Amino acid sequence: MTAPRLVRARRLGLAGATALLLLSAACSSDGGSSGGSSPASPPSPVAATAPVAATPDGLVQTAVTVPAGMGDAPFDTPRSVLTPPGWTVTVWARVPKARLETWAPDGSLLVSLPGSGEVTRLVPGVNGAAPQQSTLLSGLTQPHGMAFDGGTLYVAESDQISAFDYANGVATGKRVVVPGLPDAKSPDLRGAYAHALKTVVVGPDKALYVSVGSTANVSPQDRDATPQRAAILRVPAGSNTPEVFARGVRNGTGLAFAPDGRLWTAVNNRDNIAYPWPGAQFGQVLPEYVNDHPPEELAALTPGRDLGWPYCNPEPDVQPGQADSPLRTADLPFTRDVETNADGSKLDCSRLPPIEQTFGAHSAPLGLAFADLPGLGEGAVAGVHGSWNRTAPRAPEVSFFPWSGGRMGDQRTLVGGFQAPDGSRWGRPVAAVPGPDGALYVSDDGAGAIYRVVRSN
Repeated sequence: MTAPRLVRARRLGLAGATALLLLSAACSSDGGSSGGSSPASPPSPVAATAPVAATPDGLVQTAVTVPAGMGDAPFDTPRSVLTPPGWTVTVWARVPKARLETWAPDGSLLVSLPGSGEVTRLVPGVNGAAPQQSTLLSGLTQPHGMAFDGGTLYVAESDQISAFDYANGVATGKRVVVPGLPDAKSPDLRGAYAHALKTVVVGPDKALYVSVGSTANVSPQDRDATPQRAAILRVPAGSNTPEVFARGVRNGTGLAFAPDGRLWTAVNNRDNIAYPWPGAQFGQVLPEYVNDHPPEELAALTPGRDLGWPYCNPEPDVQPGQADSPLRTADLPFTRDVETNADGSKLDCSRLPPIEQTFGAHSAPLGLAFADLPGLGEGAVAGVHGSWNRTAPRAPEVSFFPWSGGRMGDQRTLVGGFQAPDGSRWGRPVAAVPGPDGALYVSDDGAGAIYRVVRSN
């Protein structure tokens, strides 16, 4: 039996789009520095990029607008992205290592900086001016996810969930509401913890939902740990004791509630999966198979749901062994993991509900939000960080999944073009959240920027 088709059919084709010459100059360093701003000056492009014909996926090359004072690397050379026609992308702020975002009740945007232990506050300027930028919180332990419940701000640190009273642009009264979350300092882990960053959201039931990543690529002991790792935990309102809401979630950094009230997660799945189909290649780690297997998951969570890791993997192949078989993206069944569950004794993969939607393997989806976007409608928006161990690298992008009738449609590229044909990158989106002005605000920890993405016509 030959290996199944190994090139994933992209759904608005960033893989194909990156074959274009997207950049007008060679890439600069991934790390963007904080540049000054000119509050009185509206954005103006550093340089114009001539429009090009649309790609086969309907995307067009769009110049990134860089206001005066924000032109430090990588914006010291003109940059272009791929968007649907009629969309604009502007560097709204420079925030080094910007990660997850949330809007405060006062209309300011909060951005987490895990590396420096800070949360930055951005107050939108007037008439397109750059936002005022200040440090809201400091001295935290790898703060990542943030969520509001009225005037209470929850911050997911690596080892706990902390709560603050937020008013008039100030966060005070820190208290720990969920202690004892695992991180590299946990005695039983002894410094070996690959997915320390946590995400927190507040549910319609006022409970906190917290993502806790796996210790490693393959670490079955996480399923029996206390508190459980590789899981989404639920902390009822008024409690500080987490309970398992969903398990087998290798690293569900993206967490968001859909319009119908269901919780969805975007998952970073495992690496170096062995070939699962009978034949001479069974059990081998084949780079050409690993490139597209297993896909990253976009799954709706219900109490007790198991996403299978590390015993079961979603399988996108319709008919293994047929080179012309396209890779499926939705409603994927599971196959046994050859390394951990070859005989099926650890977990019956056939009994797991199919995965609703997927990203390409090794995409590394991070932030997840729901938005109603002009011309696109309602859907899920995800920051896709891009692969670290794939040949050719999976490109970073901002993805959009249309939402209709409680179902998630196929992935579309909303903003792409951060990766050159040789695999080098000048930016890596992390999260995208809708703002009160109807624009989408995108954090990029590679370029050190927050973009304002809006449809202009």
